[in-house]
Amino acid sequence: MITKGEVLDLLKSTETYRVERTISTGNMDKFCEAICAFANDMPNSRKNGYLIIGAYDDGTLAGMKVDDGLLKKVSGIRSDGNILPLPTMSVDRFVFPEGDLLVAEVRPSDLPPVRYRGRAFIRIGPRRDIATEAEERILAERRCSFMATFDATPCLNAKLEDLDVEYIKNSYLPKFLDEEALTADKRDIKGQLVSIHLYDRENDCPTYAGIILFGTNPRYFLLGDYVQFVRFAGNDKGGAVLNERQFMGPLYKMLPALESFVRDGIITQRPVPESLFREKTVWNYPEGAIRELMMNACMHRDYQSNMPIRLYQFDNYIEIMNAGGLYGEARPENFPSVNDYRNPLVAEAMRVMKYVNKFNRGVTRVQEMLKDNGNAPAAFDVNTITAFRVAVEATKDSDKSESPKSDTSQGTSQGTSQGTSQGTSQPLSQPLSQPPSRLAIIEKIIEYCKEPRSGVEIAEHCGFKDTKYFRERYLSPLLGTRIRMTIPDKPTSRFQKYQSL
Repeated sequence: MITKGEVLDLLKSTETYRVERTISTGNMDKFCEAICAFANDMPNSRKNGYLIIGAYDDGTLAGMKVDDGLLKKVSGIRSDGNILPLPTMSVDRFVFPEGDLLVAEVRPSDLPPVRYRGRAFIRIGPRRDIATEAEERILAERRCSFMATFDATPCLNAKLEDLDVEYIKNSYLPKFLDEEALTADKRDIKGQLVSIHLYDRENDCPTYAGIILFGTNPRYFLLGDYVQFVRFAGNDKGGAVLNERQFMGPLYKMLPALESFVRDGIITQRPVPESLFREKTVWNYPEGAIRELMMNACMHRDYQSNMPIRLYQFDNYIEIMNAGGLYGEARPENFPSVNDYRNPLVAEAMRVMKYVNKFNRGVTRVQEMLKDNGNAPAAFDVNTITAFRVAVEATKDSDKSESPKSDTSQGTSQGTSQGTSQGTSQPLSQPLSQPPSRLAIIEKIIEYCKEPRSGVEIAEHCGFKDTKYFRERYLSPLLGTRIRMTIPDKPTSRFQKYQSL
């Protein structure tokens, strides 16, 4: 609320668009129109407006006495329902030797146009008037611009120290900005964070996007910001809990942990005889599909909810559920063709960190990977308003007992079986010798890509015939961290090559 000294300054103020003085005490329509006009803030000053009762236009006090009846009457304007949306205002009485003043302080509305009994009032300099159609359109457009998504709003209880500033400076900003722009940027860290919407200058605090992405302890501010994994025995939640884990922390730490867990804790394989001398490897789920669904859950969830992202694994299927149904332009009748972003700042940061691409192909890619692996299509439940659910069935030939997974791949090694002549050995998916580890394959890729190589060349060099599988499992996870595209603006170019960083 305004102080006594500031009231004296306002009495002589030349900012007539935000100050109205009057000696009237009974004209409630006049008071309501003034409050409505200040709430609309037609000049877009984002400064509070003041209705001062008990002073003449020249700023001198009228010597009136403000009693409790007048104070209650003016205070009641806020919630009597005649001004909609309800204004944000406070009312107080100030006592001076020359007389009392009643001051109503009105904050500019984030939801203009504000109307008093159906009419939108505005101030044009010292004059109050009804807004024209064109002026109402301006106010309506401003309303859209003020309606920030949750991740863009300030986290008022947080401070700069609640962000991992060192990681942002040393790792994230170099990915977000090119080297030349980053070198030329002489702003302090707060200014840099403000420019990418991770900090709110007006409130001097991080935005929720900053906390979600790079907070030192996001759950202190957002209780539901974690992923809950449960492995149930059987095919319903009534079965015994075989395993339980929680993944929490800022997304830049949590997402790689989730990737590793999906790869090593959920995806299993086993050899299935294909002929007398050949076996094929059967995977319960394609790793890329489960990863894509988890990334989408983290990107699109409603972070205001206390419900965590749920990753539940049963004998025959996986269920992923996150708070928040379809958002914005996305509706059940147009899903998955139309996409919208509940958390655009989080989505953009995940794109910068190479976890998503924002091409609106996630669902399509998931269904393609499931089909190629022999799984049934994912079942999406998009009719629930408050949650988004997807279920993925395991392949029918996969090992339901979840035997430990190795890093073998069909056709990656060759062995000599009995009954075959020397030099004509049959390739086996379950080789006699120990297959190369994932780490060994990655190091082989890094070494080979010291010179630019195509995806096919790299796959063949590492002994993989299934180029699509190799790209999903080994090449794509290295992008942006260990290798780079030579044509990053055209990821699918037939001239695309990869080179070690």
